Amino acid sequence: MEILIPILVLGIIAVICGALLTVSSIFFGVKEDERQAAVRDCLPGANCGACGFSGCDGYAKALCDGTTDNPSLCVPGGDGVACEIGGIMGLSAGDVVERVAYVGCNGSCAPEERKYKYEGISSCVAANQSYSGDRFCTFACLGYGDCMKVCPRDAISINSEKQIAEIDPRKCIGCGLCVKTCPNNIIHLINDTSRVVVKCSNHDKGAQVRKVCLNGCIGCGKCEKSCPSGAIKVENNLAVIDYDKCTGCGICHDVCPVKCVHLCNFICGAHFE
Repeated sequence: MEILIPILVLGIIAVICGALLTVSSIFFGVKEDERQAAVRDCLPGANCGACGFSGCDGYAKALCDGTTDNPSLCVPGGDGVACEIGGIMGLSAGDVVERVAYVGCNGSCAPEERKYKYEGISSCVAANQSYSGDRFCTFACLGYGDCMKVCPRDAISINSEKQIAEIDPRKCIGCGLCVKTCPNNIIHLINDTSRVVVKCSNHDKGAQVRKVCLNGCIGCGKCEKSCPSGAIKVENNLAVIDYDKCTGCGICHDVCPVKCVHLCNFICGAHFE
């Protein structure tokens, strides 16, 4: 009896607690919209924030609670994910404009030529804190791979010869994590239908650029004068393309004396100097 009584008391307490928890879950539980889990399963899981929300969970929640009624905000997921979400939510899915990232650097400064020997943490952010990095061009890719480490699709590699980041457009899903990570802000997102990019980010005057890079933009303005649609301008010593006006004719590429304007085909992955 000395053993049975405590066991009986504990058993009664357990039953009461279980009953209280059951009642609490019924009356105080927060019901989750079943559609939220279904939408979340459709999303790619990059948690990049390209949709404008905190991540895939945030976007799924926003769709279900009415914060947004646009099922086409997931750039990495593309049209396929938009259609799936539209089917779940009963919304009309519009066309998703796929985007792709590119590195605005030719990597034409010799990799063996450095301002100093950097022996710190192998990180672009860390290296950038010491005199804007060890490259003579302070606008250049530092080549320590911070962007490569955050890419969810292994689309970025470091060119062993030039020691700069290169992005494979066939793998890139346009999440933009590399853009946010680069301390020199030289990685850019554009529509994958674009055909011309400026592979330079140097805002110094032409004479200074030539000292540190063979193919850096010198701000000569030949591209601006030759563009038939007025889509390229020299701003702060650097050629900048207005993609709303650009027709991809390639004239700017043909007239550029330093060949920092490149022709590309991001959809099929081809890249033409």
